[in-house]
Parts: sequence; structure tokens; C-alpha cells
Amino acid sequence: MSEEATSRASQGAAASGRGPHESAPARALRGQVVTPERIIEDGAVIIDQGAIAWVGEAAQAGPAGHGAIVERARCAPEAGYLLPGLVDVHCHGGGGQSFPNATTREEAMVCVMEHRRHGTTSLVASCVTAAPEVLKERTRLLAGLCDEGELAGIHFEGPFVSVERCGAQDPTYIIDPDTPLTRELLELGRGHVVTMTIAPEKPGITGAEGINAALIEGGALPSFGHTDSEASPVRAALADAAARIAARIEAGLPVRSGRSTATHLFNGMRPMHHRKPGPVPEFLAASQRGECILEMIGDGVHLHPAIVLDMFETLGRESLVLITDAMAAAGMPDGEYVLGPAAVRVSQGVARLAQGESIAGGTAHLIDVVRTTWQGGVDLVDAVYAASAQGARILGDRSIGALAPGMRADLIVTDAELRPVEVLRSGEAVV
Repeated sequence: MSEEATSRASQGAAASGRGPHESAPARALRGQVVTPERIIEDGAVIIDQGAIAWVGEAAQAGPAGHGAIVERARCAPEAGYLLPGLVDVHCHGGGGQSFPNATTREEAMVCVMEHRRHGTTSLVASCVTAAPEVLKERTRLLAGLCDEGELAGIHFEGPFVSVERCGAQDPTYIIDPDTPLTRELLELGRGHVVTMTIAPEKPGITGAEGINAALIEGGALPSFGHTDSEASPVRAALADAAARIAARIEAGLPVRSGRSTATHLFNGMRPMHHRKPGPVPEFLAASQRGECILEMIGDGVHLHPAIVLDMFETLGRESLVLITDAMAAAGMPDGEYVLGPAAVRVSQGVARLAQGESIAGGTAHLIDVVRTTWQGGVDLVDAVYAASAQGARILGDRSIGALAPGMRADLIVTDAELRPVEVLRSGEAVV
């Protein structure tokens, strides 16, 4: 087990009330195990001290010295699956609360636990465009939860975005790129800021004093989106980000990840047209060059499952990450909610601004996105990869995102329809 995995396991033992010498005995789960490479139809996962100790075919457990443990394994429901804990890198809330509106730890934890109980064991909290002082206050609160290990990071969706493609962002608070403000938010985030959504056509994105440089040097990534741009500014912004990331890697300097991201592909951006191509083809080309990972809200509302399948078949899973863009109504009934300063009405599970028709975030959990993507024709291994290992790569966290020895024991037990029946985080049951 790695040093980091051992440390996390010790923290899990402390949280469960066990002393440092009272670790629970190793145990096993059995079912259809979804690894990054394949599905092991009759597989087993052995958990020991909060980490994964062994993964393989149940029939091979004996020769590997784990026969007795696997014989006592708790089995998934008939035809059920064992999945890695999911990693959502773009989520605004759930359970009736939202990160942009949370002013206390307790309010923010409602969002965390709503998604954790449904299998998202690593969650990035997304803010929305707001006044600078509000963004600073939220950053202080959310950075504290990151320090505790409850959140995996922070994402700023704005305020340097396009008014024309603002979606549910309040145009009142949209401003031109401000490098000093960006650096201040990064400092307040204490290394936990993962991404910031920026419109590439805005002034001050590229160059040594631009937002790209501030983010990358500060341990975060630009995420291009909420844009009404023509093609050329998108290409320039992507190239600037790619060059800065590559230069840091070559110099041996730390980077969050090797690629920038694009915020919810197709949503919040000018549509593609053969005479006015806009941003979409540039994002697709950059993903093929290995420079950008593209977010997709594969919930069947933001994107038709057919376009999600097309993107997997065209670009491959290495270029894509599945997200929820969930807001307060995730896991909740239809009704009235808020997303930052905006009033939102949810009807038949679809969130829209109360004033206007813009979709205002998602209401699904990430496991629902995986299920919808799978039912739309994407191979289950690839759908799970795009909702787990890919998010871990964006975070730069090698301890999560897959069922493999040495990884943190984050795991979902599901039924045959991919509905969760049990969730483990660091080997402990989530309730």
C-alpha cells in the first residue's frame, strides 16, 4: 500500500472510532467488477485498512492467497456491479442546498452528502458568477472543506464569461478578466482550486499576465466555456494554455493536469455552423491533439444521448469527462430553488431559470449520468472511466478513480440496472 493510501486509511479508522491498532479485518466484495480495462464478470475486490488490496477473478483468489476472504465475500445483487467511486468535477449542489449559496459548513455538507450517498465519493464544488467579495467568502468556506477531505476541489464558473452565452449566470456580475482577483482567489483556495471557466474571446486571457498563466502557475486549469466566440480566439486561448502547461512539465514544475478543459461541451456556447464554426470544432480538434478534456452533461436533458455516443466514438474516452452540473434540486422534488442569485424552477426534473427558458444546471447524480450514457450505447467500461478515472486525472489525484490495488477504497455496489445499493468511501460505508 502507498504511503498516501496508508495515511488515508488511518484517517478513515479514526473517523469510525477505531484506534490505530484496531483496524477492521480485510474483507471482500463480489460481483461484476468494472475496471478501467474490462468487466470481470465474476470478480472480487478485497479491502484492507481503507485501501484496495486485491482485484481479480474470484476463481483466482485462492492461488493469489485470498481464497478464504473471497469465500466470505458480500455479493452484489444478482447481475450487479462493483464500480469505483465516481469523481464529479463540476457540481453546484444537491439535496436542497447549493455551494454558491452556502454560508456554513453544514449547508455545504448537505450537497456533499447528497451526492456521496449516490456514489460520488470525490466532488468538486462549483461556484457561479457573483460579486468578488461573495466569491472570496465562498472560497474560504469551501477551502476549509477541502482541507478536511470532504471536497476534492473548487471550480469557479465565471465571472469572466460571455454575457451572450451566460446561461444561468447573472450578467450583473460578469466582468472582464481580472488577473489580480484570480490570483487572490487562488491564494484563498490554498491549492484546492481545480478549474475556472473563462470565455476565450474576453481580453486578458492569454499572455504572461493573462488568466491562463495565473491559473496554471497557481495550480489550477483554465476551462473554456460560456462563450460566444468565433473560432480564432478559442484556438489562441487553447494554444496558449497548452504551451504553458507543456513548458511547466518540461521544466519539472508542478501542474494540476496535462490538459485544460472545456466547460460542458455544446452547452453555454455558440452552436457549430459550417459557415460560422464558432468554438465547438476548436474544442474537438484540441481534444484530438491531446490538449483539452471536454466536459459533457450526459443526463439526457442537456445533451441527447446520441450526441454523447457520437463524441465517445469520435474522440474516445480519453478526451471526455462526464459531469452533472447539478444544482440544489438534485435528489429533490420539483419546485422552486436558487442558483447563486438566480431563481430556478424545476419541472419534471428539468431546472430552468424562473425568468426565461435557459437550463439552470442539472438535477441528476453522476451515477444517473453514467446510466443514461450506458443506455445510450456507450460501453459501460468507457462510461465509468469518463466519470471516475478521468475526473481523477483532472484533479491530479492518483489515489482515486479506479478499482486497482493501492487505490483508496472508494466503491459503489449497484444492481443490474446500475442503481446504487451501497457506497464505500475509504472502505467505510456511506450512510
